[in-house]
Amino acid sequence: MRWDNLFDDLEGQLENELNAEDLELRAEEERLRLGRLALRQRLTGVVNGPAPSRVLRVVLVDGQVLTVRPTTFGRDWLAADLLEAGAGSPQCILPFAAIGAVILQPDQVPESLAAETGAPARLVDRIGLPFVLRDLCRRRKSLQIQTGVGPVTGTIDRVGRDHVDLAVHAPGTLRRAGEVRQYRIVPLSQIRLVRLD
Repeated sequence: MRWDNLFDDLEGQLENELNAEDLELRAEEERLRLGRLALRQRLTGVVNGPAPSRVLRVVLVDGQVLTVRPTTFGRDWLAADLLEAGAGSPQCILPFAAIGAVILQPDQVPESLAAETGAPARLVDRIGLPFVLRDLCRRRKSLQIQTGVGPVTGTIDRVGRDHVDLAVHAPGTLRRAGEVRQYRIVPLSQIRLVRLD
C-alpha cells in the first residue's frame, strides 16, 4: 500500500515537472515570436481584424496625428484613406519611417500581436516606396508631400534612389512650365506623408 502511494507521488511530481517544462518552452517560443514581429506585421494584424479595427491613429515623427484606414501595405509604406481630412476622400502614402507612434485601442493590441496566417505573399508586399513614387511620377499626379520642413505641393518629375525631384506649383493646377514656381530635390528620408486628393 505504501509503495502505491510512493509511486503515485513520484508519478505526480514527474507529470508536474513535464508540464512546467512544456509551459516554459511555449512561453520562450512566444517571446521569440514576439521579438521577431515588425511594425508592418503589427499593423497588418490590426487591419485584418474585425471591421471596427480597420482604422488606425498614427502619430507622425513631427507630432501630427492622423486617422487612417489602410488599404494596401508595401514593404516600407502603407496606402490609406485619410479620415477626418475634410471634403472628399483623400488618400495618402505613409512611409513606415515617418511613423512616430501608433495609438491602439485595447481591443487592437491582441490583434496586432496575433500570429500571421499562412496567406501567400503578394507582389505588393515586396514593393518599396521608390517604386510607388515612380508610378505617381508616370501618372503626373499633382500631390502634396509633407516633409520635415513643411508641406509642398507639386508634381514629381523624377525619382532617384534616395530622392525625388518635385516641380512645385499651386494646388489644383496642372504641371505646366508657366505654373512651376521652383524645383525641389526632396530626400526620401524627409518624406512624412504623400497626400493625393
